Amino acid sequence: MNMQIKKGTLFTSLAIILAACGGTVSSSSVSGSNSVAPSTSVAPAFDESRTIVLYTRDTTSGTRAGFFEGIGFSAAGPSDSVLTDGFVVRDNTAQLAAMGGADKYGIGYISTSSLNNTVKGLNFGGVAPTIANVLNDTYKLKRPFMWMLRAPFDFPGSDPVAQTKGKVELITEAFVAFMNTTDGNDTITRAGAIGFYLGDDTWDDVKAQYGVCAEDNSAVTLRLGGSDSIQKVAEALTLSFKAKCGNFVPAHEHTGSSDGYRRTNGANKDQSVGKDIGFSSRPFRNSGADLELDVPANQRGQLAWDAIVAIVHNDNPVINVNADILKRMYEKASAQPIRTWAEAIAASNAL
Repeated sequence: MNMQIKKGTLFTSLAIILAACGGTVSSSSVSGSNSVAPSTSVAPAFDESRTIVLYTRDTTSGTRAGFFEGIGFSAAGPSDSVLTDGFVVRDNTAQLAAMGGADKYGIGYISTSSLNNTVKGLNFGGVAPTIANVLNDTYKLKRPFMWMLRAPFDFPGSDPVAQTKGKVELITEAFVAFMNTTDGNDTITRAGAIGFYLGDDTWDDVKAQYGVCAEDNSAVTLRLGGSDSIQKVAEALTLSFKAKCGNFVPAHEHTGSSDGYRRTNGANKDQSVGKDIGFSSRPFRNSGADLELDVPANQRGQLAWDAIVAIVHNDNPVINVNADILKRMYEKASAQPIRTWAEAIAASNAL
């Protein structure tokens, strides 16, 4: 395949990815097979001999857990010690800023709901992280977006002795119902994730079951937190729903999946940082190492799928990676390490 075809393929893939995430890409940012570059245009220099700068999330991140599990390197989820020396810990926003700016030689990974055209999102195993490819299971680097609640009658204003529910708990139940309607699903999709609800109920079909939403709730605060990868989706959902439920006040503080548990069901739930709804960007487990996410079935559920995408600077010539390439980059003890962009480009071209 010649370079012109590769560029066309890149432009098409990026357009599909960014369309799924609400972004756009233009021929001015990537030269496609049908575009003609000005005669004065000079391709930006990319020094293939440079060492790869590895970006990762902190060890409490659900994005990190999903990424390393997805590339067959689950040992790196909870431990920095197995990673190649020189890695940099940054969240979604900081990774986008770095590779969308001066760091031409970095590689990181983010939720596709955070992807924009300031960076290049890479295909995984030759498959673009589109909604269709996530749902048909051809794009494998994905993870679920989950919600969790406090225990029944453990909300502000509820009475565990009398077994009565306060407004916060009733609004929370209505909010979960909204997420599981076509209205909620559409909101999730517009926010860049892939809605999980496959039914056909609208909010109008179910709202009569939630009388609290016909009341004035403007003095009621609903506290939401957990995974920062889900923050954009969670904020879009509350923005869409609050007017449908008495104009309650949503208060978002997203500090990681583990906090989603700790602040709704764990050690911090009754502290000032406590939350009414928490979000996790990794699966719940009922046993094993992640007992902290052992949330009863009546207090949890899935709201969406999300694809994780490896990102690089737009000047980087790499288009496609797979689990083996990424693991060889990040694994300190790899038998076949990839440490320079020349090695990465050679491996990518061999796919």
